[in-house]
Amino acid sequence: MGLLDNKTAIVTGSSRGIGADVARLLAAEGAAVVVNYRQKAPRANKVVAEIEAAGGRAAAVGADLTTQEGVQALASAAMENFGSLDVLVLNASGGMESGMEEGYALKLNRDAQVNMLNAAVPLMREGSRVVFVTSHQAHFIDSVPTMPEYEPVARSKRAGEDALRALIPNLAEKGISFVVVSGDMIEGTVTATLLDRSNPGAIEARRAEAGKLYSVAEFAAEIAKMVTADVETGHTEYAGGADYFGKSTGQAG
Repeated sequence: MGLLDNKTAIVTGSSRGIGADVARLLAAEGAAVVVNYRQKAPRANKVVAEIEAAGGRAAAVGADLTTQEGVQALASAAMENFGSLDVLVLNASGGMESGMEEGYALKLNRDAQVNMLNAAVPLMREGSRVVFVTSHQAHFIDSVPTMPEYEPVARSKRAGEDALRALIPNLAEKGISFVVVSGDMIEGTVTATLLDRSNPGAIEARRAEAGKLYSVAEFAAEIAKMVTADVETGHTEYAGGADYFGKSTGQAG
């Protein structure tokens, strides 16, 4: 018996990287998983095929979360494909890509997160869980400076976390819990690659400071664990390296 048998999960931004690993882990626990992508359908279909080959259930759904149509399509896909929605992992984020409109980071990292949650809540059963994925650099941005190149993204992600936390009382009324998972820079992610490109040596410096940085697989395992962890709503789970930030703020350890 898996911990998520007969449950359905949406993982946003799950055609690759951390999201794809989270989708596979939740499927291995018995969840039917909606694998979300924005543009790269072949990648998402590959994740679905891997889940199905391992005996799990999954469906790939293309949706741009910065549009209301995309958000609604993704929420509806859980019901249409699997008949329920019990877990929402808000993993999709960005803002360091080149050529995006002004304000894109805030649009994706705050507005789209809130819109996605609001679209999902009416479909979620009592006992459901929402997990928001962020970074220490964003979570602690109001008290610990980050790399200048990352600051606009960090501030937009913190704004997203604050906006989602403001909805905790509404979620509690429906019996839905909300958990944040915050990780240090993760080796091998798009964000880390882009940061290193704009600020060569940044990731190496952060690795030296933290002692070690999580891999994609290690961080995904922490996120998947928090989907079923027995914690209070509003809980923040720190995945590695938070000591440095906590010393500056007294908040983590």
